[in-house]
Amino acid sequence: MLNQRDTSNDVSLKSLWANLSSARWNRHELAGSLGDLGTFLPLLVGMSAQNGLNFASALFFAGLFNVITGLTFAIPMAVQPMKAIAAVALTEGLTVPQILAAGATVSLVILVLGLSGLIDWLDRIIPRSVVRGLQLALGMSLLIKGMQMVAGTNQWLAWDSYATGIGAAVVVLLLFFSRRIPAALILFVAGLVLAVAKRPEVLDTLGIGWTWPSWNPPGWQDFVTAFPKAALPQIPLTTLNSVIAVCALSIDLFPDRPATPRKVAVSVGLMNLIAAWFGGMPMCHGAGGLAGQYRFGARTNGAVLFLGVVKMILAVALGASLMALCQAFPASVLGVLLAFAGMELALVCRDQTSRTNAFTMYLVAATCMGLNNIALGFVLGLAMAWCLRLGWFRVEETKDVESSR
Repeated sequence: MLNQRDTSNDVSLKSLWANLSSARWNRHELAGSLGDLGTFLPLLVGMSAQNGLNFASALFFAGLFNVITGLTFAIPMAVQPMKAIAAVALTEGLTVPQILAAGATVSLVILVLGLSGLIDWLDRIIPRSVVRGLQLALGMSLLIKGMQMVAGTNQWLAWDSYATGIGAAVVVLLLFFSRRIPAALILFVAGLVLAVAKRPEVLDTLGIGWTWPSWNPPGWQDFVTAFPKAALPQIPLTTLNSVIAVCALSIDLFPDRPATPRKVAVSVGLMNLIAAWFGGMPMCHGAGGLAGQYRFGARTNGAVLFLGVVKMILAVALGASLMALCQAFPASVLGVLLAFAGMELALVCRDQTSRTNAFTMYLVAATCMGLNNIALGFVLGLAMAWCLRLGWFRVEETKDVESSR
């Protein structure tokens, strides 16, 4: 369980300064900051175009929370959209106030869990194999989504095509072990060039136009409507992936400075309780985002701080004019970034080598992916893990053997 103590569990000025001082500022942190764009950009652009979300406000608050997160944690803790809310908003056509209400509701629940200490209790009773199953499902889902984005181009030779995706994947593979040339940075710059080549008119839409977030609170009826549709399916996903799973991953990647569930829960809780009144997109932390930023070079909070400052500057200076450029960014390049981030997240599950742990992990992953239901996968996996732990089923506890040879 995640019972290791985070020495920076407080949020005093001294700890904030210590975290800021530990941040690195180099090309690897710069490249790592782009590792989660494959999730962030499609959802931001999608909800802005289809649901009317204020692009500038959403980008500004995403950057603000990047900066706050970078000061709070000494690791590249990602700030990413709440995926279940985004998925429901895009498929069922939620209004902007309903999207904001759903994010605020989820954050309130997570904040209560964090402040009360219940999140630590949940962390203790949930076996690691169940968490790994969730991470495996999310990792594979990101991998599949990335490949679908490439396949969705439906053409072989064009600025955004199968060939572009294959080329981007080759670049990542060639630079997979390189510490000198960051693959994500290369792909991001290449994507911008391809976007302009594909749609040169996007340059005409860019212009300085100061845009500040405006007061836009959701009403009571928006909370009532959004709760069963969007908030309810997001709560277990945020609890498990944005708090428990991300803390488990932080132990694997940064054993000397892991994040604690209570601190992460409070961080997630405060985000949308602030941004929901100003049009900010529902945001949280996430294991997939942390894995993606780590995969492409981020090792400190410098990546998150850099990304946050850039987002805020762009949101205020350019505002909604950036949306056309983001829409033109090649889906094939974003898909490759997303796919490799998913692989990084799935790879952490290889430590579940016993038969019982592996069985539980695969059950959770298969249920989450097959039924598209995070909550049901978690419940079945938790029940199976505790049945095995209590000895209700007898399963041989041996290490995996290469019996297929």
